[in-house]
Amino acid sequence: MARTLLQRYWDIPDGTECHRKAYASTSISGAVGLVASAYSIALKPPDSFLEGVARTGRYTFTAAAIGAIFGIASCVSAKVREKPDDPLNYFIGGCAGGLTLGARTHSYGVGAAACAYMGMTAALVKMGQLEGWKVFAEPRV
Repeated sequence: MARTLLQRYWDIPDGTECHRKAYASTSISGAVGLVASAYSIALKPPDSFLEGVARTGRYTFTAAAIGAIFGIASCVSAKVREKPDDPLNYFIGGCAGGLTLGARTHSYGVGAAACAYMGMTAALVKMGQLEGWKVFAEPRV
């Protein structure tokens, strides 16, 4: 499933069809938020059913919002700057997603740190994709 979601995101050229790119990034991050909420509930069981539902929604929707902002910001910056394959677009998207996390936690420090870290991570992922970096070695048979 994860491979299908990521493939759907990478199949859309940068700077085109921003609505599809935002939908794909929202789907990916929503799935990550759902997994994080499952771990949260498994490791610290809620006192009531409603508390579990609230915690699941909090993690899932926060992650989905960060993904949506990332997808929109990176795609719009690629369109405006007219440089679709530039890692700076991904840094801008990651930084916008980090600022969204800071707004959600009501913390300037979290927002600034998340902006820097998410922006750098996104830019490095884009650079790696452009240059053909391999994170995991392929098994030799």
